[in-house]
Amino acid sequence: MLASWTSYETHQPQPKAVQKPAKEFTTARLFVTAENTDKRLSEDGVLEFESADQTLETEVAIFVNPAKKFQTYLGIGGAITDASAEVFSLLSEPQQQALLDAYFGPEGIGYNIIRTSIHSCDFGLGSHTYIDEGDTSLATFSIAPDKVKRIPMIQRAADMIGDDLVFYASPWSPPAFMKTNQHMLRGGSLLPEFYGAWAQYFVKFIEAYEAEGLPVWGVTIQNEPMATQRWESCIYTAEEERDFLKHHLGPAMAEAGYGDKNIVVWDHNRDLITHRANTIFEDSVASSYAWGTGFHWYETWTGGAPKYDNLKLIQESYPDKKLLFTEGCQEGFDSQHYERWSNAERYGNSMIQDFNSGTVGWTDWNILLDERGGPNHVQNFCFAPIHGDTQTDELILTPTYHYIGHFSKFIEPGARRVSTSASRSTIESTTFENPSGGLVTVVMNRTDNPMTYALVVGDEEVHVDILPHAMQTLVY
Repeated sequence: MLASWTSYETHQPQPKAVQKPAKEFTTARLFVTAENTDKRLSEDGVLEFESADQTLETEVAIFVNPAKKFQTYLGIGGAITDASAEVFSLLSEPQQQALLDAYFGPEGIGYNIIRTSIHSCDFGLGSHTYIDEGDTSLATFSIAPDKVKRIPMIQRAADMIGDDLVFYASPWSPPAFMKTNQHMLRGGSLLPEFYGAWAQYFVKFIEAYEAEGLPVWGVTIQNEPMATQRWESCIYTAEEERDFLKHHLGPAMAEAGYGDKNIVVWDHNRDLITHRANTIFEDSVASSYAWGTGFHWYETWTGGAPKYDNLKLIQESYPDKKLLFTEGCQEGFDSQHYERWSNAERYGNSMIQDFNSGTVGWTDWNILLDERGGPNHVQNFCFAPIHGDTQTDELILTPTYHYIGHFSKFIEPGARRVSTSASRSTIESTTFENPSGGLVTVVMNRTDNPMTYALVVGDEEVHVDILPHAMQTLVY
């Protein structure tokens, strides 16, 4: 019987060797910035992908599914204000070029978005408008103040960015005579009789800036329309902003041939954002003029968690409208704390969670401030990613600059966000697929402990060590 069984087994067809599918990913380049080290966007080795095993509950893992793609990435950048231009003008030419190279050059961090103010804001030497006070016809309109320092700096940056430039502008306040409080500062509202003139002011701004060779991507209607500030500010209720857009700004821009420009509503914090979006986007006419919603992060100062869920709700409710982060900075400037790591981590958390909530672009506040965190004509000093010490002609690149660079240096305009999740709340991550091919995953560890995690992409994985208080970018 044994011989018979052996003969039977020998004559059966033998199974063919199973061929493993070719690896889609072979290696990942790793870039690192970490506290208490000299690593600043430093390339930190090449990691090998291997076949993925079932992840255990005891392991830390980040899961990426390239088959699931979401919003298209517009870019990252910052604001060139009068303050930034003033500091820039006080630096030597080599340091000016170094600043531009750091943000916009081929070896820099790849900024492509520039925001500026429509006439003055708090970050400058004083208040100004483009018309003589009381000029209801706008006959004296002139951007001459901006041509001295601000526009030349923007032009140099725009030339370096090229075709990927996204340049937009925001007003902090209409001229004093157009407002209920007859003052550019301390809130007040736009008087209804000046809605039309103020809409034409936007048109004239676009015309004037484009005459200087700066293509305007769009405008926001009002910076922080629910905040009465001691600097330039103006209040719009949700209904007032809707009606100004619907009856005045939208039609004025369309009639002037600027219907292709993008109008961004709200431009304020995440806390009240859903009410503003609901009020404007539920009106079909107003909504037809609106590209999407801009937002800031300052509601986090109240002590609660940032309201990222509000962004997700707007994205679910109005999927044809975009989300754009239009301003954020760390206030409470202290020149002894340029290296304050929590500043950078605030940026990292916001950028990861904002993008994961559907945001298409992210705009920092001033790209350059001086050694006092200004100039600012109401003493509202704050941090910037880069400070220029006007006494020593030195540039100070803060950890925030490097944390932003973990996104902006590697993610290309036109990239698509890819499904990414983490198995632990102690690690944060987002992923984009670039139009030129390949994936970019950004990972942040805000804890005091090092950890090892598995980056699982489909059927493949790579194991990565991350230091405490560190940011990583993996390119694969």
